[in-house]
Amino acid sequence: MAEIRLAQLAHSYQDNPSAAEDYALRRMEHVWEQGGAYALLGPSGCGKSTLLNIMSGLLAPSEGEVLFDGKVVNALSPQQRNIAQVFQFPVVYDTMTVFDNLAFPLRNQGKPKATVEARVREVAAALEIEPLLTRKARNLTADEKQKVSMGRGLVRDDVAAILFDEPLTVIDPQLKWRLRRKLKEIHQRFNVTMVYVTHDQLEAATFADKIAVMYGGQIVQFGTPRELFEMPRHTFVGYFIGSPGMNLLDLEIVAGRAHCHGNELALPEAWHARLAAQENARLQLGIRPEFVEVVPADSATLTGRIDLIQDQGSFKIVDVALTADPSQLIKVRVDEYKSLGEETVGLHLPEAWMRFYANDLLLEMSDEAV
Repeated sequence: MAEIRLAQLAHSYQDNPSAAEDYALRRMEHVWEQGGAYALLGPSGCGKSTLLNIMSGLLAPSEGEVLFDGKVVNALSPQQRNIAQVFQFPVVYDTMTVFDNLAFPLRNQGKPKATVEARVREVAAALEIEPLLTRKARNLTADEKQKVSMGRGLVRDDVAAILFDEPLTVIDPQLKWRLRRKLKEIHQRFNVTMVYVTHDQLEAATFADKIAVMYGGQIVQFGTPRELFEMPRHTFVGYFIGSPGMNLLDLEIVAGRAHCHGNELALPEAWHARLAAQENARLQLGIRPEFVEVVPADSATLTGRIDLIQDQGSFKIVDVALTADPSQLIKVRVDEYKSLGEETVGLHLPEAWMRFYANDLLLEMSDEAV
């Protein structure tokens, strides 16, 4: 197991990059601590797989260094780095049995037969593939092959880290949740550094203790699932995390006061001053649908007309078109049994759950200032 540090790391697929948009990975500093379970989360094309391949040694970075336990490994191959990587599609030796597939890395290291036998059976038990050990890999289903592929990464006890590149793509949806939980259990059992790449926030939250959210070639936030949900540090994180994502409303400053779609916000004076000080910045208010409250119109922060109700079974998602700007929709999550009454509703935005952004970045203020 190893601590993996990225120092001033950047990468471009162009020969002579000159602007930020020429980089698949923009300059970053980041640390994956030894023994942690991490997810690298983001949409297609944001740089997740590029970053993973640089860490594994399949790709050399244009700039910066990759360090394992303080040692620069830029020039080392994946084998020399002691990295195990599990890809999107299973990689197995079809002509070998499942046992031989799992034993292959250990036999290459010259491990004693008894050690190989014990370790293979331990990993097979953890992945619940013991009944398959004598079967040829070519006779397995896609999800069984992916379990074997994962097992080959787990079977060695000397790996610096195991890197997973969207490993559940080929897995039947009904089995995905089980396998995510199984990976989490395996991590806790073997205490190996794991980095799991995915575009699925549920996969990330189920597996990882901490999630790195990528956007535009950058890690825009690194934190626990709760931190990403409650305190997104970038508007992209607010929008991308959650189902549905965070509501984002434009703000304007009128005579030193923050207004949202024509309504002055009921905020402490310090917040009005903080927002008014952001000269020439695009200001936005973010609030999650879970925290917007439906109230009588005469006691509301904003009013609007119900545009759509989506019944999700245990709750409803209500789209409200604002009275001041019908093109602006606010999503509200309400209890399944809540009666909404009139088409026109009032919305209360609790101050405790408002988040303010200047040019997409979270604005913060100390408790003393507020």
